Amino acid sequence: MTPSAAPHLSPSARSEQNDDLLSARKVLTMEAAALADLAASLGSAFVTALDILFAIKGRVIVSGMGKSGHIANKIASTLASTGTPSFFVHPGEASHGDLGMITKDDAVLALSNSGETSELADMVAYCKRFQIPLIGMTSRAGSALETASTVALVLPAAPEACPMGLAPTTSTTLMLALGDAIAVALLERNKFSPTDFKTFHPGGKLGLKLLKVADLMHSGDELPTATSDLIMSEAILVITAKRFGCLAIVDADGKFEGIITDGDLRRHMGPAFLQHRAKDVMTAGAQTVGPDTLASEAVALMNARSITNLFVVDNGRAVGIVHIHDCLRAGVV
Repeated sequence: MTPSAAPHLSPSARSEQNDDLLSARKVLTMEAAALADLAASLGSAFVTALDILFAIKGRVIVSGMGKSGHIANKIASTLASTGTPSFFVHPGEASHGDLGMITKDDAVLALSNSGETSELADMVAYCKRFQIPLIGMTSRAGSALETASTVALVLPAAPEACPMGLAPTTSTTLMLALGDAIAVALLERNKFSPTDFKTFHPGGKLGLKLLKVADLMHSGDELPTATSDLIMSEAILVITAKRFGCLAIVDADGKFEGIITDGDLRRHMGPAFLQHRAKDVMTAGAQTVGPDTLASEAVALMNARSITNLFVVDNGRAVGIVHIHDCLRAGVV
């Protein structure tokens, strides 16, 4: 229902809408207050948990049952995508062979609101037997999970946002947020960079934003280059064969000196043109980019200068060429 339609609601419908909004705002207010309490409660146990997760050589195994399991699955995914190898193991499946996925180099992060989830018992015992670090996340101090854990992250007391106080709402929000806090803190400890993030997220908008010229450029035999003393009759053959409509002029060591484009050919056209040397026709100091330049920046440069190609120069040497069509095919705009 749009705001403009609201005045046309019947009194009963308007009252029902108000009740819905009040209910929704109450849920969000309760959960926001609980999150503030969680932030204030963080202390040495959180740091100890980070120390454990940062030091392990293996992976973080995240587990939980029911709603806690759904949250655990998301936490595992967030950890894995931010530089901390991790995966979810269902506690029920763990008791039927999947405990073999957990090694002595790993650490287990187990979620249970009550701290008494029976399905986690075999996993807890396995961790104890093989001295695998166990980090418990629970709302109940003194629970079986809290007692068995190497370190326990105990959530602050907070009522569920469900009016009956039964459906996991506030508790799962706190678990999810605490999982995010762990992932981001580890990300910062690991000095995880945007480039690392792109490695794990090659698809989608993020991958496109972080795509570099080096990922799209043509190099090697595809690169149209010639030395400055080449006569133009031969230079034109190179331009035609390489199909970029331009030519990079380099010295004997491959150092970039300038560029010959269609415009340069037209400007120097004359009776003796084919006998000119490339150095007499080229434009010196042409616009170039480095291999680490973002592809989106290269597109912006090409659009601003109304050109279709940019030569890629690294330490003074011509190492590639990027065409605007390469960028557009990759989805970079």
